[in-house]
Amino acid sequence: MGTIYILWLRQLKRYMRSHSRIIGSLGQPLLFLLALGYGFGPIFQKAGQGNYLEFLAPGVIAMTILFTSIFSGIEIIWDRQFGFLKETLVAPASRLDIMIGRTLGGATVATIQGIIVLLISIVAGFRPTNYVLLPVAILIMALIALLFTALGTAIASLLEDMQGFQMIMNFLVMPLFFLSGALFPLQGLPEAIILFSSLNPLSYGVDGLRGALIGQIYFGFGIDFLVLAGVSALFLAVGSYLFSKIQV
Repeated sequence: MGTIYILWLRQLKRYMRSHSRIIGSLGQPLLFLLALGYGFGPIFQKAGQGNYLEFLAPGVIAMTILFTSIFSGIEIIWDRQFGFLKETLVAPASRLDIMIGRTLGGATVATIQGIIVLLISIVAGFRPTNYVLLPVAILIMALIALLFTALGTAIASLLEDMQGFQMIMNFLVMPLFFLSGALFPLQGLPEAIILFSSLNPLSYGVDGLRGALIGQIYFGFGIDFLVLAGVSALFLAVGSYLFSKIQV
């Protein structure tokens, strides 16, 4: 437990010291909120779907967590190239503890980013319909962060260069985001799109956030939590196995 806590705290300290990283990671969510939220708002309203900014904000929060958490895996490659990972692995601690500590640290950072974007969304005009469910929304944020941080760790454990990681992540992240229902409702879509969205774990995170923040839900809270928790456990297991096989 001591190793897990130390690595978790190390990740937080890295994040707090990197002011440029904090500010830079907010650029894309702000662009989506302002450009899409207000740009497509009149069209969305004319279609009888209500306020597009309120619909979009949960999706942008999920997008922020996805990007932050999955790209946290690149720190493993960075540490491996500069020798920091070797120093960590030769410490008297199990690799499982090291992996869990790094994953929890990355997930905590991603959750904080999601909360910051939620606050920015409120400043931009977004209004949750039920503030009582905010703790539920934060719990869903944490599950999304844990799931994709574990996935990023698993993929980074297989790679040795940052360019390869970025190519794989770009190929993976954009379909995950665009097929999650973050930008459009899932109701009434072609069956093929609904099928891909149903296989996408981020869809259940977006759905849970939207249900907690604005009361619109597609799959249901029970299914959302079940899928997020189950896939998180699976990715943690896979990530732990792959991390244990790293050669430095």
